[in-house]
Amino acid sequence: MLNILYSFALALVLALFGTPLFVRLLVKKSFGQFIRQDGPTAHYIKRGTPTMGGVVIITAALVAYFGADLILGHPPRLAGLLVLFLFVGMGTVGFIDDFIKISRQRSLGLRPVWKFVGQGAVGVTFALLAINFPNRDGWTPASFKVSFLRDTSIDLAFAGRTLGTVLFVIWANFLITAWTNAVNLTDGLDGLATGASAMVFMAYVIVALWGISNLCDSASATHCYVMSDPLDVAMVAAAITGACLGFLWWNVHPAAIFMGDTGALALGGAYAGLSIVTRTEVLGAIIGGLFVVIAASDIIQIGWFKISGGKRVFKMAPLHHHFELSGWGEVTIVIRFWLIAALFAAVGLGLFYAEWVVAR
Repeated sequence: MLNILYSFALALVLALFGTPLFVRLLVKKSFGQFIRQDGPTAHYIKRGTPTMGGVVIITAALVAYFGADLILGHPPRLAGLLVLFLFVGMGTVGFIDDFIKISRQRSLGLRPVWKFVGQGAVGVTFALLAINFPNRDGWTPASFKVSFLRDTSIDLAFAGRTLGTVLFVIWANFLITAWTNAVNLTDGLDGLATGASAMVFMAYVIVALWGISNLCDSASATHCYVMSDPLDVAMVAAAITGACLGFLWWNVHPAAIFMGDTGALALGGAYAGLSIVTRTEVLGAIIGGLFVVIAASDIIQIGWFKISGGKRVFKMAPLHHHFELSGWGEVTIVIRFWLIAALFAAVGLGLFYAEWVVAR
């Protein structure tokens, strides 16, 4: 368990003390946030605030994970490395997007087609690697079966491995796209996405810890969990949690730096990866329920606007902007949404544990 503690502590310290150094660098380079003109007017004062803070989160988590491995002489395992691959890969796409926005001073970065290509390349590579290369116990990081609290009876390889691989790639990339967009939409107020992310990644530390304690001895064992390299998965989740908390110190209102698409896409990718390798793909929608609600509010707004010929459900989407225009203070919204995020995470963990108790 020292591996997990070291990962968390190193990431926390690196992000906490590394963020102000990165802020100075961004200010020197004049890399400031571009604020959309159709958003809440209170956000205009945020124009020019340094962005791309996701670089700090990614760097701190990577150094912490590999640093803990080095200190304790623990070789990295595939499941953890694959989640980090998604984390860094999606963060790279976000970094390019952020850089274009800043350098050209516009609200649109990468063209949608290129963002789709970049995310697709990372997602497909992850999916193909995750469904192959079993560990010493014969388990691959991912499974052809759709999972809730564990693998269900819904098998994507029902008609053979080839079709199963195609269906799994599609399913995995749906999850990756959904989570990256959900976290990105949530990143609209100071500290909102960062604080909520810290909660859901901590929840996955607990899920992975439970997997370590109750890992199946063989594929035929019952009342246990089939996870590939759960210790490494817990280390990755702990490192990202620590990085988020360290960064949050500087990201709360009034934010000294924003995570940008660099951080939002990286965190969304990592979250999708964790849900896949822990065999809790559907449960992830409950643990990360705040992200789901905020993404749903945007979908509802756009859908109803088109169906009704220009009418709106919310004053503005995503949901947190609706409350801003309703007169709620930014800090009030963030704190209340954090409470909702914590409640969703607690319910998700409760379901995970309850299934274990009932099955005994």
